[in-house]
Amino acid sequence: MSIFIDANTPVIVQGITGKMARFHTADMIAYGTNVVGGVVPGKGGQTVEGVPVFDTVEDAVTATGAEASLVFVPPPFAADSIMEAADAGIQYCVCITDGIPAQDMIRVKRYMYRYPKDRRMVLTGPNCAGTISPGKALLGIMPGHIYLPGHVGIIGRSGTLGYEAAAQLKEHGIGVSTSVGIGGDPINGSSFRDILERFEADDETHVICMIGEIGGPQEAEAAAYIRDHVTKPVIAYVAGLTAPKGRTMGHAGAIISAFGESASEKVEILSAAGVTVAENPAVIGDTIAGVLRKEAA
Repeated sequence: MSIFIDANTPVIVQGITGKMARFHTADMIAYGTNVVGGVVPGKGGQTVEGVPVFDTVEDAVTATGAEASLVFVPPPFAADSIMEAADAGIQYCVCITDGIPAQDMIRVKRYMYRYPKDRRMVLTGPNCAGTISPGKALLGIMPGHIYLPGHVGIIGRSGTLGYEAAAQLKEHGIGVSTSVGIGGDPINGSSFRDILERFEADDETHVICMIGEIGGPQEAEAAAYIRDHVTKPVIAYVAGLTAPKGRTMGHAGAIISAFGESASEKVEILSAAGVTVAENPAVIGDTIAGVLRKEAA
């Protein structure tokens, strides 16, 4: 199964009339994603890439039965768009937007937790590449052609390193069940631990690849969860081994401020939890292939 989306999942795009949103909407439709509409306040009644535009998410859900949303809304308005999706009953939301203020994301997190767990929308991002279940559906901005269908689940804070892992796996003839970008901001919708739980329960995922980076406690929290709850092999790569302490590197969340947040400390913590750690990004595919050979032996 797909952990979030498949070929039948009805998808809307919030901010669909923007230049980049139009481009990626066309790409998603060409990939086979079931895009059923878009949302832009004041532009209801228009058509973009052959799908109708609605003024509100509630209108879009009522008319199309949409279950998933892709947020392509500028930073000042993105938090409100995410909360609007949650209110309208969207089950899974991916936010691509980069530069959402941290205070806005705190407000989003508090708002979503007003709902009971069985009705709470799952959010990945912001500042992420999206989610893809190869051969089924693409909800984001990743290049779909580099992903083979298969049994490796990928979770990454870095979109480009997620692409690199998928491309290397393709060279080995190894496919991906689902790849999820969780984003590189300090406050995001879903953590490594959240997605690990999904992959552990997914019969289609046999091996998990986790791509982390310096900054924040997520990798350490993931290591504890892997040690206690994950039965499948986990391979990880942590970016930022040469990053100086106290300097933000690329993502807003990639800054070392406490023990356990440097790349070397995260490698040590993950290794102690039984995770196989790739030495550098060029050998992620080789490392996963090696683990799969051992598992098959």
